[in-house]
Amino acid sequence: MTLGDDHEAGASGGYGGTGQTRTTRLPDRDHDVYGGARRGGRSSSRSLVTVVGVIVLLIAAIAFANRGKDDSATADGEASQPEAASTAASGNRPVTTKAGGIPTGFAQDEEGAQSAATNYAVTLGSTGMFNKATRHSIVDGIYTPAAAAKLQSAMDQAYSADFLSKMGLDANGSAPEGSTFVSRTVPVGTKIERFSDTSAKVAVWYMGLIGMSGQGSTDPVSSTWKTWTFDLQWADKDWKITADTQTDGPAPVPGDDRAASSDEISKAIEEYGGFTYAR
Repeated sequence: MTLGDDHEAGASGGYGGTGQTRTTRLPDRDHDVYGGARRGGRSSSRSLVTVVGVIVLLIAAIAFANRGKDDSATADGEASQPEAASTAASGNRPVTTKAGGIPTGFAQDEEGAQSAATNYAVTLGSTGMFNKATRHSIVDGIYTPAAAAKLQSAMDQAYSADFLSKMGLDANGSAPEGSTFVSRTVPVGTKIERFSDTSAKVAVWYMGLIGMSGQGSTDPVSSTWKTWTFDLQWADKDWKITADTQTDGPAPVPGDDRAASSDEISKAIEEYGGFTYAR
């Protein structure tokens, strides 16, 4: 979602596909997206916005194909399935404090690590990352000091004035008058890949929204599906990021929803705020 999407090695990547054939529903003629804007230049912008490795998983397709089969699973197959409690939301409040608008003070357990990773994904996918001062505050707040020190200058170079201009933003990351820049991470679920009292690896599956909402925009707001994986360390009585990577998908089949107008998108962004996410 952001330029720091692969903070582990600073490598760049882009969006890939599953190799499956897809029929795309085009906007109605009387409802052309943002006045007929086309997305021809989208790939170059996304390659800058998403510094990730391209790995698309087919788990969802496999599960769908096997859904209609009988329940005569082997003992090994049954044992490989996650317990219901491991995927259900606990309902516990994740934190009671914030620092600079970022949730802090997560519990030193698996649920705390998952809540931390989820909230960090939301913060790193926000429009605040496109402003230098705000970005520095975010990175210093949620990464370990060693990781933050390595990231700051590299991210400043990535979020250059030239790049911001290509995104339709000024040097401070602000949208033109009458337009709304959208960058949001909307988590769907989390998974613990490794956990101990001092470190954890957590994957966050999410839908991202990014683009410029406004009449005449050549980069309309669109959605993307990705998985963001965080390596966390317990430091200063909280979970901090030491490294993170992203992969594409798993993405559901697009629906037949009518694309909203720029005014509808701008209004929704202004009216609907975000959440503090709990596991």
